Amino acid sequence: MKRSVVFSLLLASTAYAVACTNFIVGKKASADGAVYVTYNADSYGAFMPLYHYPAAKHQTGERRKVYEWDTNKYLGDIAEAPETWNVIGNTNEWQVTIGETTFGGREEMTDSTGVIDYGSLIYITLQRAKTAREALQIMTSLVEEYGYYSEGETFSVADANEAWMLEMMGCGPDRSKSAERTVWVAVRIPDNAIAAHANQSRITRFLDGRFTPVKMKDLMKKYPVDGKKAIPNLVVYSSNVVDYARRMGWYTGKDEDFSYNAAYAAPDFSGRRYCEARVWSFFNRFADDFSAYVPYAEGKEDNTTPMPLWIIPNKQVTLQDLRAAMRDHYEGTPFALDSDIGGGIFAMPYRPAPLSFKVDEQEAFNERPTSTVQTAWSFISQMRSWLPREVGGCFWFGNDDGNMIAYTPMYNCMTRLPKCYSGEGADDVTFSMDNAFWVCNWVSNMIYPRYSMMFPSLQEVRDSLEASYDKCQAEIERQATALPVQERVEFLTKYSVSKGDEMIERWRQLAYFLIVKYNDMAIKPTEGTQFKRSPYGRGARLMRPGYDKSFARELIRQTGDKFLVPKK
Repeated sequence: MKRSVVFSLLLASTAYAVACTNFIVGKKASADGAVYVTYNADSYGAFMPLYHYPAAKHQTGERRKVYEWDTNKYLGDIAEAPETWNVIGNTNEWQVTIGETTFGGREEMTDSTGVIDYGSLIYITLQRAKTAREALQIMTSLVEEYGYYSEGETFSVADANEAWMLEMMGCGPDRSKSAERTVWVAVRIPDNAIAAHANQSRITRFLDGRFTPVKMKDLMKKYPVDGKKAIPNLVVYSSNVVDYARRMGWYTGKDEDFSYNAAYAAPDFSGRRYCEARVWSFFNRFADDFSAYVPYAEGKEDNTTPMPLWIIPNKQVTLQDLRAAMRDHYEGTPFALDSDIGGGIFAMPYRPAPLSFKVDEQEAFNERPTSTVQTAWSFISQMRSWLPREVGGCFWFGNDDGNMIAYTPMYNCMTRLPKCYSGEGADDVTFSMDNAFWVCNWVSNMIYPRYSMMFPSLQEVRDSLEASYDKCQAEIERQATALPVQERVEFLTKYSVSKGDEMIERWRQLAYFLIVKYNDMAIKPTEGTQFKRSPYGRGARLMRPGYDKSFARELIRQTGDKFLVPKK
């Protein structure tokens, strides 16, 4: 199949489209020793709060109804676990974090009779797993028992000690007893490496000697996570992962030459340019020279060298580095968006949907950087093994494009949400001044069309908030660690709620400031956040900045002497 299911959605003008990005950082690759997973939930039209599932105990025989995450369609029910854990967003009280990106793959592999979709699989697993390895076991056993409803998916599965990349697909809608339900493979990311995925299957060969195969049940027995010895490049996979492709006529070679994505979701132009280019840009930040992989990411040549699944970064990665990576628009790369007129008068580093469009009979496309207007929420999950688990998991969250929000600390142990992140009183067609999704989108949508003019005002507020969070993080965590567990949980809950309340209040102030300062494409002078006034009490004389110099030059180049004042 040339084009994956996900991009038939991405390229259409549908209300919802699945298009996400995950970055992964191993604990020896990070500056602070944390394992990190980042995630953009990119879905046009989707209203998403910060999810919270409180810890609970359940009666024997209790069933759980499953609704598709994207549509709320009822899929069926499953057996409930005896005990479930507290979940905040995509992390839980044990510091297990799960992210995802949809790659689609072969359409005939989708199981329309499955009971568990990719989103439900994430949140059900987070309520049940204490470690990343336990999460892998739960995820794969659930879909084997109940069927996997979604298209092909790449999951980031991590805890405070390690990170894995899991790729999964269904085996079609056959409900017979002998039917296979899924084909999957999971690779452990080395502790000193970084990895990424962005809607293109990335796992290639895994039986060629580069990885150490191990059965799921033997993971902890043979390779305990105790820090006493290095863990090899481990891989676990479904027993049918190669044979299924052979029986379907998609693969005829030796086991050691089998490539998961070549068989089930081979990268075409869209998979490389729209997806792998995001991965390339992330790797490029932490490589001395990553230019050799530009032709692969460009997607236009067939015989190019694919990128590795991970790289060893040339420096240790910080939280601040990850914020910057989540705000990436391909600046300074061959994919940069600042060298054409697509950004308009105010050099907007965003492009309108859909990704592809026609000019006369020629198909054209837009770049798809990590930072995109369609992000419903974004997070950076920070997992630290040396702290008490209630303190070690900090979930940096924002309800909009990562470039246009302040990543706000929400601790994994918190037992209630700030109102602004709860979804209370708002939905995808109901605006609320108390809701972070809508207030943040209000601000960003004022800025997008006049980006170069207005963005510096948002950037100042965003960076100031994040700097304040960073400055007090160590002291807050020191105080929390000194408390008994229950007091610790309440202390970090209050702190997280207060930071959410602070964020939305500051964003409301920013919205009011922007509409006054930049009204009618002019700029009112300010000192800090205060507007200057004339000696007579009215607003000071405003400034009219006009075109950006590069745009003005391009305008005259295209129009000749039409707008040139005649010389005398």
